Amino acid sequence: MKKTRERSELWREAQSLMSELLIMLAGILLVYCFLVGWYRAPDNSMYPSMRDGDLTIYYRLDKKYDPQDLVALERGEKKEIRRVVAVAGDQVDIRNGYVYINGIPQREPGIYEKTEQFQGGVQFPLSVPDGQIFVLADARENSTDSRIYGCVPVDKTFGTVIMIARRRGF
Repeated sequence: MKKTRERSELWREAQSLMSELLIMLAGILLVYCFLVGWYRAPDNSMYPSMRDGDLTIYYRLDKKYDPQDLVALERGEKKEIRRVVAVAGDQVDIRNGYVYINGIPQREPGIYEKTEQFQGGVQFPLSVPDGQIFVLADARENSTDSRIYGCVPVDKTFGTVIMIARRRGF
């Protein structure tokens, strides 16, 4: 009788543990599906901020972007991480290797390459339409960004990058 009681108590404890684990797993799944997402950088287009292989975590519910925010966006069938340079209503111009927002040359710490216009890209100056953002990669010379494909609709973005996990080269 004593062994049967011990087994039933052990069984209840195991069931309780399993139900707690399932609840935690469901919570993690909900957070991942609705609040955050992740993306692994495939190249050095955002160098030195990010390197190839770095893992980024982005917050899906924050789509009110400010200049200098890193955003995860959809371009074609690929995801990209890019830096917001201008938001709706801003006037963007690129000349003499610098970015001008509303006529003011931008100081861009961490950007070590000149910003040039691309042949066959968008024409400058340009105004950023409502509901769109203008984005640039940090490695300006060898990356595609809004200089090529134009402004990005906010609804084609996934959210604001909140964390970068460096995978190598600390």
